[in-house]
Amino acid sequence: MWGERGLIGVYLPEADAQATRSRVLRRFHGAIETPPPPAVQRSIDAISELLHGGDNDLRSVDIDMSRLPEFNRQVYAIARTIAPGCTRTYGEIAAELGNPLLARAVGQALGANPFPIVVPCHRVMAAGGKSGGFSAPGGLATKLKLLEIEGAALGGSPGLFDQARQR
Repeated sequence: MWGERGLIGVYLPEADAQATRSRVLRRFHGAIETPPPPAVQRSIDAISELLHGGDNDLRSVDIDMSRLPEFNRQVYAIARTIAPGCTRTYGEIAAELGNPLLARAVGQALGANPFPIVVPCHRVMAAGGKSGGFSAPGGLATKLKLLEIEGAALGGSPGLFDQARQR
């Protein structure tokens, strides 16, 4: 979804196109499906490149955060600095915001992220190497798949990907 100042929402695909359309219309009542303008098409192409293993960090994608709470904007700005293949923790972002006790609030802001992939909430992990959550379709499996596509080195033995597959 886009507006005059950039993307206002990004949706990962649902089980089928109609389910995705329904989800979009629940959030953006009256939205009309139209071909994207060139800048939005470039954003779509960049997202696709990343999802196919490219190293595009998506920082060039314009997003319109004007409708979002200031705290969320700050969290998203920090999350956008995390390069593909890298991760940070909720606590690290909270500390960068100036208060390590805000880790749960950081998680809540990321859980409300209207720009998954572009604001790479999948690159933010819980403490102790735990995966944390992911609110986009597919949940944790999607988060881990995105990290795997990006070549994230999550460390530990067994690896986080292996632990998730064992569950």
